Amino acid sequence: MPEPRPAASISPPTQCQGSGTDYEAHFRGALERLHGERRYRVFADIERIAGRFPIAHWRRPDGATSEITVWCSNDYLGMGQHPEVVAALTETARRCGVGAGGTRNIAGNTSPLVDLERELADLHGKEAGLVFTSGYVSNQAGISTIAKLIPDCLILSDALNHNSMIEGVRHSGCEKRVFRHNDLAHLEELLIAAAGRNALIVFESVYSMDGDVAPVGAICALAERYGAMTYLDEVHAVGLYGRRGGGIAERDGVMHRVDVIEGTLAKGFGCVGGYITASAALCDAVRSFAPAFIFTTALPPAIAAAARASVRYLKRSSAERDAHQRQAARTKAALEAAGLPVLPTDTHIVPVMVGDAELCKAAADHLLERHAIYIQPINYPTVPRGTERLRITPSPFHDEARIAALTAALVETWDTLDLPRAGAVFAQAAE
Repeated sequence: MPEPRPAASISPPTQCQGSGTDYEAHFRGALERLHGERRYRVFADIERIAGRFPIAHWRRPDGATSEITVWCSNDYLGMGQHPEVVAALTETARRCGVGAGGTRNIAGNTSPLVDLERELADLHGKEAGLVFTSGYVSNQAGISTIAKLIPDCLILSDALNHNSMIEGVRHSGCEKRVFRHNDLAHLEELLIAAAGRNALIVFESVYSMDGDVAPVGAICALAERYGAMTYLDEVHAVGLYGRRGGGIAERDGVMHRVDVIEGTLAKGFGCVGGYITASAALCDAVRSFAPAFIFTTALPPAIAAAARASVRYLKRSSAERDAHQRQAARTKAALEAAGLPVLPTDTHIVPVMVGDAELCKAAADHLLERHAIYIQPINYPTVPRGTERLRITPSPFHDEARIAALTAALVETWDTLDLPRAGAVFAQAAE
C-alpha cells in the first residue's frame, strides 16, 4: 500500500481542470460582499466552564485566554451544567458508549431515546413524541412532512416565523399564505378565503428576536372555527413557562387545543436536539415519511438521557423558572433606568436596539475586549436591516452584581461609540 502524501503537499485546485473557471473566486466574492455590507459574522472562541455559568473562557486571536461573562446564551436556565443532567449524561455514556450507532432505521431505537420521547409526550399532554437531532430539523422535517401528507394543504404562516419553519413550508411544496405577525384579523381573512380547503397554521409562541408572545388560545379558536390544524413552535418557551415547563400553551391552559407542539432540547433544557409531540398517528407518519428523520443518525443515548433528566427535573421544580423571570425583569429595569434603548417585551428576552450593523458589531467587540462581556451582535438577515441589536438573555445565575456590571459596561460603550439612547431610537422607529 503506498504511503499517503504529506498534508502540506495537498492543496485543492482553485480552478476546474481544463475549464479555466476560478471557482474559488465565487466564494471569495460572496465573502467580500458580506464584508462590504458590514454583516460578516465572527464567532468568538469560547469554552464554557461547568459549575461556573455564565462565566466562560475566551481564547483571543493571539491565543491568550481570559475569563468573560456570557450574556447571550440560549441555555436560559443554566441546565447544561445542572448536576442531575451531567450525571445522567456521564452515567449513560459509561453504560452505552458515545454514539447511537446509526439511524434508527438501521441501528434501532435506544432505550434512553424511547424514554425521552415518552417524557416529552407527557410534558405536552400528547399521545406521542418524536425526537430529531435539532430544533431546526424538527421544524423543517415536521412541517414539510405533515403538510405533504394532507391533501390540497394550504399553509398559513406567521410573518416572523423562524427560518427553520420557513424552510419547512418551502420544502413541503404546498401553497402558502403569510399572515401579518400576530394579526388575528388577517389570519381570519385568509381562513375565510380558504374555505373548503385543508389548512395548517404554523406559528411560534415566543418570538426570539423581539421577545413578544403569540395569542395562542385565540389562534386555536380560529383554527377550530374554520377547521384548520395548528402547529406551534415552543422552542423559546419550553422549560421556561407553564407549571411544568410545557411552554406558553401550558401557561395559558390551551395545550390540548394545539395539534402539534414542537420544541427544542437545546435552550431551556440545556442539551441538544429537537422534537414534535402530537397524536400517535401523526408522529408515526412523520417517522415513516420524513427523509430528515429516516436518513439521519439518531441522537446519542447519553444526550437523550441528559435531556430526559432535564425535562423531568423542570417538571417538578419551578425555582429556576421563577429566578429566571426575576433576573430578566431586574435586568430590563436596570437598563431602562440607564436610558438604554431596551425594546419592551413581556418575556425573558432583552433586546437592546442599535439600528446599524457596523455599530452593533463595534459595540459587541468593545464590550468583549474592554469589559469581558460577551453579547453576540444580531444583524440582517436574522433581523431586518435598521433593527440591528444586542440580544441579552439573563439567567438565574446573572445576579445583581453582574446586572450592575452589565449596565455600567453598556453605558460606557454607548458613550464611547456615541450610540443613540432610548428616546432617539424609539422616536425614529415611530416615524
